Amino acid sequence: MKKLLLLSVFFIGMVSINAQTKEELQTQKSEKQAIADAAQAEADALQAQINALPGWKKGMFGTIGGTLSNFNNWYSQGAPNNASGNIGVSINAFANLQQEKFFWRNALTSNLNWVKLDNKDTNLDSEDFNPTTDVFNISSLYGRKLSEKFAVSGLAEYRTILLDNFNDPGYLDLGVGGTWTPMENLVVVIHPLNYNFVFAKNDAIFESSLGAKIVADYTRQIGAISFKSNLSTFQSYKDGDLSNVTWTNSFSYTLWKMIGVGFDFGLRSNKQEAANFQNVMLPAADNKLQSYWLLGLSYNL
Repeated sequence: MKKLLLLSVFFIGMVSINAQTKEELQTQKSEKQAIADAAQAEADALQAQINALPGWKKGMFGTIGGTLSNFNNWYSQGAPNNASGNIGVSINAFANLQQEKFFWRNALTSNLNWVKLDNKDTNLDSEDFNPTTDVFNISSLYGRKLSEKFAVSGLAEYRTILLDNFNDPGYLDLGVGGTWTPMENLVVVIHPLNYNFVFAKNDAIFESSLGAKIVADYTRQIGAISFKSNLSTFQSYKDGDLSNVTWTNSFSYTLWKMIGVGFDFGLRSNKQEAANFQNVMLPAADNKLQSYWLLGLSYNL
């Protein structure tokens, strides 16, 4: 009986010691976490001061994705003997000059994708990698500061495709108005006076016009995560069918040094492009939402 009682006391004591030890460890962890949070807040504040200093700030990140496949006698598909490949690359680069009385922001966004299907049972298919996704956008924004968060500004933005029918179509926006920067990483451009130049061989569909330009860009890096979201829209004063909107997004998570995982996706609405593809007049076009996405390895410079 005494042995059983001693054994019970021993187990109760061990449980109490373990519970006490766990509570002590949790308390120590909470204290250390509080110190770490305070240090991170101080580091973020210092980084914000560094970002606000005058001078050039440059950077680039992007995504590289690709797949390769090979099938032999895979009878469940239309081409049982084939080899295919898919390659995609995206680039997001910026060079921004910040001064006391003015700023100059320059950005490049590009997403290119190629695909190849080699049907081994015929010699009639293409042996080349054919372009699929084809996005190229370059912009330059100059602003003269009226206050810390508002400036009068001028914007030049050019959008086209590179791989197939370069500059057909191509869009050049030139406009003036105001730029609002409500927070460090967000830039909102509102230009009520903007001319949208359209370059294309099919001048029966594509037409230049005067309108309003609105751009919202949010670019930020938090630790190992880099992301960029850009919304660019043109509203024609002449005809709503001449308006367009493009929204692109890029995310990158660094796993080791400059290499990580990246994801890009984009949406676009452009009735002129829909009419040109469908070979119909502009009012008759079925303007479906355009989209793309890319998942692969990322790089951060």
